Amino acid sequence: MSTVFLALIGAICWGIAPIFGKLGLTRLDAMSALCIRTLMAGLVVIFWVFMSGQLEAFKHVLPRSCIFIALEAILATLVGDLAYYAALKRGNAGPVMFIMSTSPLVTLVIAVLFLGENPSWAQVIGGLLIVCGLLLIAGPR
Repeated sequence: MSTVFLALIGAICWGIAPIFGKLGLTRLDAMSALCIRTLMAGLVVIFWVFMSGQLEAFKHVLPRSCIFIALEAILATLVGDLAYYAALKRGNAGPVMFIMSTSPLVTLVIAVLFLGENPSWAQVIGGLLIVCGLLLIAGPR
């Protein structure tokens, strides 16, 4: 499968998921929702690893990789998702997701600063358009 096709599947799933999240948060606090979501995802992934025979791959994982993946999990799955659920609980799904959609801009800036990546002009213009769109959405009505 192509990168674009896989990214589109991810975008569609991320676009649909907040609707279920908002519905699920009706009588549930953000931490409980995050716990249920993480537990469910963990069980599915563990089942998948066992059924696909990929358990052997864990023998070759470097400790440094584990540290970076753990940091990513803490930032994205714990802190980021908890903030997302808290925002979704308090606000409307659309505006929350517009703000959450600025995460690629954060990634772009951090990648330039810390990984030495060189963004294309299209990426820079796209980032500026994201900021303009956020200002239009969050600005006075």
